[in-house]
Amino acid sequence: MGTLIACSHGTDSADGRRTIEELVALVRDRLPQTRVVQAFVDVQEPDITTVVDQEILADEVVVVPLLLSVGFHTAVDIAKAVRRHPGVRQADPLGTHPLVAQVLATRLRASIGGTWLEGDAVVLAAAGSSNPAAVADVETAAAQLAALIPAPVTIGYASAIEPRIPQAVQTARDSGARRVIAASHVLAPGYFAGLVQAAGADVVSAPLGVDPRMADVIIDRFHAA
Repeated sequence: MGTLIACSHGTDSADGRRTIEELVALVRDRLPQTRVVQAFVDVQEPDITTVVDQEILADEVVVVPLLLSVGFHTAVDIAKAVRRHPGVRQADPLGTHPLVAQVLATRLRASIGGTWLEGDAVVLAAAGSSNPAAVADVETAAAQLAALIPAPVTIGYASAIEPRIPQAVQTARDSGARRVIAASHVLAPGYFAGLVQAAGADVVSAPLGVDPRMADVIIDRFHAA
């Protein structure tokens, strides 16, 4: 029943590639009637344009960005590939779905051994984009996370805009935090996950990664489109 193109950024990280492949496999298992294929906007092949051009010959197509916010890749790379063919649909990125905040909260609890301490502060560590819609997406994700955990949440970005993650970590400390925890608002290991690790937080949560709830988010975006 249609084709779901799971379009991720692409990465040189072997762990990152394996994570995305396993996540897509979870989606495939949950949608046995749907063809589920991968595509990429950078680093890896096949690129999104090639995959859309090929898949539209056989079936209806929905492209689901395996990205956490809108931005250049959704507005330009993916949108350009989608516009080539009437009827191809583009789903929303994943990051504002409430289940993503639940997975973030789970990763945070695991990173601190399940125990929150007085004086904890969380920095939601996002990739970053100068697109105002992307900023709004991250702010929504931060608010959703803050509703689930007993610690204040601020935002830091790895690129494009301020505050950068190290700055946000330091600001939390200067504001009295006894332990600063970076919540990795990234899907898989790779370049941006490395920047989060190096940002100086006392604790860093794992990327969102392979979780049945993330597969459900992808499927929800597919059906909504």
